[in-house]
Amino acid sequence: MVKQLVRKRGASEAEELEVFKEQSNYDNLLMQLQSCNKDVAASCMKRQRQEEGRSDTEDDEDSCPESSSALEEEEEEEGTDDESPKSSSLGNNMSEPMPNNETEEDTESDRSDTDQENELEVGSHGDPSTSDITSSFNKHMEHKLSKEEVENFPKMKWKYTWAVPAVGMSNCKWSGTGECFLKDLETKSSNYNLKQRLYEHWLDVYKTSGGTDFHSSRQRFFFSLCNSYRDILNCNKKPFYLKGLEEDSSIMDSYIMHTLNHVFKSGDLITKNNSKMAKHQDCAEILSGEKFLDHGFTRPKVLILLPLASIALRVIKRLIHLTPSANKVTVEHLDRLYKDFGNGDVGKNEDMDELSLNDQSFSAQKSSKPSDFQALFGGNNEDLFMIGIKFTRKSIRLFSDFYSSDIIVASPLGLITKLGEMEKNKEKDVDYLSSIEVLIIDHADIIEMQNWSHVNTVIEHMNKIPSKQHGTDVMRIRQWYLDGYARFYRQSIVLGFHSNPDINGFFNRYCNNFEGKVRLLCEYKGILPKVVLQVRQVYERFEADSIANVDDARLEYFSKKVFPKINESSQGGVMLFISSYFEFVRVRNFLKMQNASFCLLGEYTKQSDISRARNWFFEGKRKIMLYTERAHFYHRYKIRGIQSLIMYSLPERKEFYPEIVNMLDGSDNMTCRVIFSPFDHLRLERIVGTVPAKRMGTSDKTVFVFC
Repeated sequence: MVKQLVRKRGASEAEELEVFKEQSNYDNLLMQLQSCNKDVAASCMKRQRQEEGRSDTEDDEDSCPESSSALEEEEEEEGTDDESPKSSSLGNNMSEPMPNNETEEDTESDRSDTDQENELEVGSHGDPSTSDITSSFNKHMEHKLSKEEVENFPKMKWKYTWAVPAVGMSNCKWSGTGECFLKDLETKSSNYNLKQRLYEHWLDVYKTSGGTDFHSSRQRFFFSLCNSYRDILNCNKKPFYLKGLEEDSSIMDSYIMHTLNHVFKSGDLITKNNSKMAKHQDCAEILSGEKFLDHGFTRPKVLILLPLASIALRVIKRLIHLTPSANKVTVEHLDRLYKDFGNGDVGKNEDMDELSLNDQSFSAQKSSKPSDFQALFGGNNEDLFMIGIKFTRKSIRLFSDFYSSDIIVASPLGLITKLGEMEKNKEKDVDYLSSIEVLIIDHADIIEMQNWSHVNTVIEHMNKIPSKQHGTDVMRIRQWYLDGYARFYRQSIVLGFHSNPDINGFFNRYCNNFEGKVRLLCEYKGILPKVVLQVRQVYERFEADSIANVDDARLEYFSKKVFPKINESSQGGVMLFISSYFEFVRVRNFLKMQNASFCLLGEYTKQSDISRARNWFFEGKRKIMLYTERAHFYHRYKIRGIQSLIMYSLPERKEFYPEIVNMLDGSDNMTCRVIFSPFDHLRLERIVGTVPAKRMGTSDKTVFVFC
C-alpha cells in the first residue's frame, strides 16, 4: 500500500485528498469537514477523537513521535509478533519489546515542559528561529536533490580534493571531497549547533572529567566533523583495549552527542509542526495549504553497529550518561540491560550517572592472556544482539519495540538473523531500517574479524521503500524518501583501528551521501621495534597482474619457491601463519595433495583437535602447523615448538606481528620469512612503516631483510 501511495502523492489537490482517504481512517470525518464551516470542523474533530478514546492533547503524547496516530498504536501494541519477538534460539540479547509503564500524569507533565521549551525556540509567528534554519541539520534535511544529480551518483568517482593536518595527530591528515570546510570548524560558536540543553550538559560532563578548553578538545572537533553530515572514515582510532582509552572515549562521546542531537532535533521539528497543525481548524486547509514534511517511513533514525555485547553496554551506558537529566528522569529496564549485556549481574548498585571509563569490567583473575585480550573479551562476548532505545520527554526506554525506537544498537549478526527470519516468514520485515538517517559503525576492525560481508548485506537492505505502512502519516513523509533517494541523505560514520580493502570498498561503494566524504590518512612508523628477539626477517615480494589474481599468484609462489625448501628439509617445527580462512583452506588442500605432515589450528577447529594439534606440533609428530589470524584473535594461543616461521600472508592487526615473531623464542633458527605483493600495501605499511613499504612495493629488488 505504501508503494501505491508513493506513486500517487504529487501534482494535484484532488490526488492528495484521495491519498489521504486511502492512508487514514478519517474518510467519514473528511466528508463531514467538507460541508462544515471552521467552527463545526473543530467540533467534528473533537468528537472523532472522543469516539476513538483520545483526549484533545493526546496526539502530542511523546516528545518525538513519528506520527501521532502511529504513537498510539505503538503504545498499545508493543509485544506483538511483528515487532521484535525474542526467540529462544537467538540468545539472550535479541531485544524483546517491554510494556509501557508511562502514566497519564507523567505525560501531561512532560507535555508542559516541552511546550515551554518550544515557546523559547519558535519565533513569535510560529516560524523556526534563525539558528534553526541555518543549522546543519536543517540544511541537510531540507536539501533537494535533482533527478540529474541522483542519476550521476552511480557514475561519480569521488575525488579527494583537499587535505588538512589532523589536530593532535602529527602523522595524520584529513582528506575530503568538495570544498574544504575544516577551517569553519575552528570558529567558536555559542553551542556548536547542539541543542542548548545538550550543549550545557556535555560542557558540565567535560569540566567534571577535568577538561578546561572544550573548543580545542578532540571531542568538540570530532562532533563538529560529524555535524557536517558528511560520510566519515576514521580507521586510526586507537581502541580502549589497547591503551587508547582517552582517544576512543572522546570519539565515542562525539558520535553519541551527534546521535542525540539528531534525534532530539527531529523530534522538535515534528512537535513544532504538530503545534502549527493544531492551530488549523480546517483539515482541508492543511491538505491544500502548507505541507509539513518531517517524517520518514518509520521512526528509527540512527543505527549503531557494534561487534560485542560488552561494547554495546559501554556505548549505551555512556549514551545515558550524556543525556541531560531532564530527559532521563527514569531509565526503564536498566536491570535487563545489565543482565543481558553485562556478565549476568543485575547491576542495581551501579550508578548510571557515571561511566567509569577506566573500568574495563574484565575479570581480575590472573590470566596468561595479554592485557588487551582481557580488556576486550573479559565482558559479555555475545555477537548476536539487538536493542531499541526510545526517548520520551522525561524518560529513556530501553528494549523498546524497533518500530517505536529512535535508536537501534545491534551487531551485524543480529540484523542478519532478522533478515533470515524475514525470508522464512513473509509476514515479518525489517522496515525499521527504511528511514535510518545516521549509520555509525564503531570498532569496524573487530567486525571485520567476525564477518564483514554481514555489514554489506545489512546496508543493502537499508533505506528501501517499506512493504507496509506501519501507521505513518504518509502526507508528512519527506519527498526524498518517496523518491527513493534516502540512501543519498544517510550519513555513514565508520570508525576502526585500521583500514583494509573490505572497509575501504564499503566506504567507496555504499557511502554516497550528497554532502561528500571525509577520511583520515595516516603515515605509520611501523612496529618492527617491538620484536624483542634477534630474528632475521626476510620479506619476499611476488608479482600479481591484478587484485583478482593475487590469491592464485600467492599460492603459486608458495608452491614453487617456499614449499620445496620445507619439503627438502628434515627440520620440523614449521609454522605457517595465514591471515584469511580462504587462504587457509587453499593451503590445507595443497598440503593434502602433497601428502605433507601437518596439523591445523584454525577458527573452526574443535577444542579437542586444537589440544591434540598443539601437542603433536610440540613433540615433532607433525612437521607443519597452519595457524590463522582469526584463531589468534579469539584465543591468543602461545604455540610452543616453533623452529621456523613463515608468514604466508601478513596479519591485518599489526600488534599480532611481534606477538607471532616473538614465539620463535627458543628456536635454533631465528628466521621469519614473509611473502607479500604490492596489493598488501595497507598491511605492510602498518608493520614496516609507510616509507619502507612504498620502497618495497616499487623497488627493482624483490627481497628485503630486517634484523
